[in-house]
Amino acid sequence: MKAAVSARGVANLQQKLLAWFRHHRRDLPWRATRDPYRIWVAEVMLQQTRIAAVIPYYHRFLGRFPTVESLAAARPSEVLQHWSGLGYYSRARNLHDAAKQIVASHAGKFPGSLDEALGLPGIGDYTAAAVLSIAYDLPLAVLDGNVARVLARLGAVRGDLRQPRRWQALKRRAGALLARNSPADWNQALMELGEIVCRPQIPRCGECPLSCGCRAFVKNLTGEIPAPRKKRAPVQVQIAAAILCDPQGRTLVVKDPGAHDGVLFSRLWQFPAVQVVASAETELTKHIRATLGIELLSLKPLATARHAVTFRNITLLPFLAPVPQLPKRHRTRIVALNRLRELPLSSATHKIAAAAKLRAQQSALEDP
Repeated sequence: MKAAVSARGVANLQQKLLAWFRHHRRDLPWRATRDPYRIWVAEVMLQQTRIAAVIPYYHRFLGRFPTVESLAAARPSEVLQHWSGLGYYSRARNLHDAAKQIVASHAGKFPGSLDEALGLPGIGDYTAAAVLSIAYDLPLAVLDGNVARVLARLGAVRGDLRQPRRWQALKRRAGALLARNSPADWNQALMELGEIVCRPQIPRCGECPLSCGCRAFVKNLTGEIPAPRKKRAPVQVQIAAAILCDPQGRTLVVKDPGAHDGVLFSRLWQFPAVQVVASAETELTKHIRATLGIELLSLKPLATARHAVTFRNITLLPFLAPVPQLPKRHRTRIVALNRLRELPLSSATHKIAAAAKLRAQQSALEDP
């Protein structure tokens, strides 16, 4: 990576970006506090998730768990329930485990040193630097995808930015440019610039306060930097799921991931399901017989749904399966269909449940 800008150039760059941020910063809920707990929750939620999707979850989650002590004392199922639909559920599990560790070992306060922060479950370099700089004003530079893109364009850095040596060089560059007297604003300014101006496609260079010193802009390389990451070829997957329903309007959910990729339902409560390659009804009937001991009398197909997880393009094939009685098994739970939302469920399970709800509404309209 080409170096560096002079000390005067760095100071000028810092001044321009901080002035831009003061004028353009968005009014986001986690920016109204210096509470490390609330900043930490926001940073974890924002990992691989859009801001617009995070905001309602952030308010609901903190409404139920306003302090790290309340989060630490909660049952895991309740934490997952309040995370339900946000995805990447390991984040919630790590957040809960880290909260318990903070209460047990750090007197209920997010640790103020980098080494201690990195010792918490789910906390990596980026999250530690973000929380410590924003909450405690520690001079630690952040590096995420948005910041890396800004730095790569400023220095006209070609190639895959996630290549280890190139990423380490970007880390050093981020540290060299850090406004050490204003680390909180500086880190947020870089992230903000990357998200709303220095975007991956069609960057708004005319609105950028740093365009005059941006080598990619000067060389007309913003469309080529950063180089696109190689994506894994998509895989088509079909999952058949059974919504077992007894005469009382109750259904059965299970924790066993079943004969499918366990990532799909995030190890949360789900309907009995199986990956299918030929006859969905035949393979699902066999799966229900083998795992729950039920001989299904009929499977009524419901509306299919589309879902995507990383490189998987998934077709969900839900079936309504009336049964006279629901079995009681280990790692199963019987719940009224209209109370499913009280459980921690993945987005895929919500889509399957929505198909049953739609069928019930259609049946109600058809009845005289």
